Amino acid sequence: MDILINGHDIDIPPRLQSYIERKVERLDRFMPNIAEIRVDLAQETPSRQVAQITLRHVRGTILRAEERTDDIFAAVDAVVDKMYRQIERYKGKRRRRGDMQEDYSMYETAVELEEEELETGRLIRRKQFSIEPMHEEEAIEQMELLGHDFFVFVNAATGNVNVVYRRRDGNYGLLEPEF
Repeated sequence: MDILINGHDIDIPPRLQSYIERKVERLDRFMPNIAEIRVDLAQETPSRQVAQITLRHVRGTILRAEERTDDIFAAVDAVVDKMYRQIERYKGKRRRRGDMQEDYSMYETAVELEEEELETGRLIRRKQFSIEPMHEEEAIEQMELLGHDFFVFVNAATGNVNVVYRRRDGNYGLLEPEF
């Protein structure tokens, strides 16, 4: 399991780094075969710290949790606790569906390419990612686990690129572009 720790506008002293490593290494007990855990720390304001964990499983599942507090150690504790709950929720959904033994390819590997200052009407972020075939229900689950409002995937039934999205009424929509 690779552990990547990144700081954005914040220094990460060795004491904090070892604290984070000890905390996130325990996640492997709850979800074996974690390929990578990425911990991003940021300082929003002088009194507001943000900790985000992105967990990538060898089967491709991506889980994400984020917490904001006034103390970076408290933010790390809170985000790790939130990730434990995310893992349990994910495992419960998989058990209910009866597919705990299925092997999935990587759903999303996002690489941040460019981030510019926020200006109205400008492209401020660009991502490239690989997409693998999955069923619509799996795409909805992955979207929910990531906390996104939409999710791009290759529909296993049709082989076409689709986008599933959350509607304002709480239901989901599916975009099926024609090329």
